[in-house]
Order: sequence, then structure tokens, then C-alpha cells
Amino acid sequence: MSVLSPERWARLWPAAAEEKLVAECFRQLVALYSEPHRHYHNQQHIADCLAEFDRARELARQPISVELAIWFHDAVYDTRAADNEERSAQLALAWLSRTHAEPALMDAVSHLILATKKHDASLHEDAALLVDVDLSILGQPQNRFWDYESQIRAEYSWVPADIFSGKRAEILEGFLARRRIYNTDFFFGRLEVQARANLQASIRHLRNPSPV
Repeated sequence: MSVLSPERWARLWPAAAEEKLVAECFRQLVALYSEPHRHYHNQQHIADCLAEFDRARELARQPISVELAIWFHDAVYDTRAADNEERSAQLALAWLSRTHAEPALMDAVSHLILATKKHDASLHEDAALLVDVDLSILGQPQNRFWDYESQIRAEYSWVPADIFSGKRAEILEGFLARRRIYNTDFFFGRLEVQARANLQASIRHLRNPSPV
């Protein structure tokens, strides 16, 4: 059963958008986010991002663009590929063009999705907000954060443990080395301290795993 709301999805689209087409796109997204290899980047991740966005919606200059980007940003997810964000953006553009969306909206959604690839807040005026939403998992309470780390490991189960641990530690150390993990004051104030504590704990575990 989908945890994503078709009613919320439908409200994103202008009245001129064909209802059947909007529903078809929703079904495709649900199917993609339900793929069996997804343990974190699934429907729940999108629902959680939407909930975080709702808390900070007033910060968005283009809220419709941001919300559409949230829905599409992990639509294509293959842990063996390096172009997931590009392919997700292409999928978004394909659907938006079919609903005759304005070029400015299409351009914004594409840039926002691409911002999640390297968490680059410079690609759009709302990219800082979207990146913070996408990274909000890092600042969740410890139990949820450790669940997340386990889910990521499951998505990369094909990678040998020693290689995964080293690469994962490097990624988390990159976030920890930033002056701020969160760009917006809203997310910084709520999540920065917990995110840094979570990252430090995970890096210690990855670098020095406890003996079984």
C-alpha cells in the first residue's frame, strides 16, 4: 500500500493538466519507489521529505518547484550507477512536458533535482532548502539515524564490508568537515547538533567496527 498521497500529488498540478496523465505519473513514481532493492530511498523517504518541507514551506521562493523536485529526486535509484539524479531529472522533464508545464517550472525542477547529487545549494534559489530537506535524516534521533545507516548498507549489500565502510566513512566525514551541514537557519537550529553527533558516532563505528 502506498504511503504517498495521490490527493496531495494531484493538488500540485494546474487545473489544465489532464487528470488521467497526472494519475499515471503518480502510479509510476509509486512503482519506482517500491522497487525491492530500495531500503531507504523509497516511498517513506519521500513522505518524510514532504513532512520536513511542510515545516519549512514558507522559506521556499518556488514551493511548487521544490515539492515536485522532492517527488522526483530519487525516482531513478541504482546503487551501481552514477547518473541517478540526471535520469531522475530527465524523467521529471518528460512528465512535465506531457502536462504542458511552463518552461520556467521545468527548468527549476530539473536544477533542484540535480542539486541533490552533490548537495549543491548554488544551483537554484531554493536549492539550499531542498538540500536541507534531503539531509534532514542526518539530524534525526539516534535510533532513526542508525536505522537509516542500516538501510543504506542494505542498499549497498553487493559492496564488500571493508570497502563499504571506508567509502561510507569518507562520505560522512565530508559532511562533518563542512562549516555547516544545514544551509538554512531553520534546519541548522533544529538539526545541526544532533547531525554532528550522529555522524561522529557512525564514523567511529565505520573506522573501528566492533568485533563480532
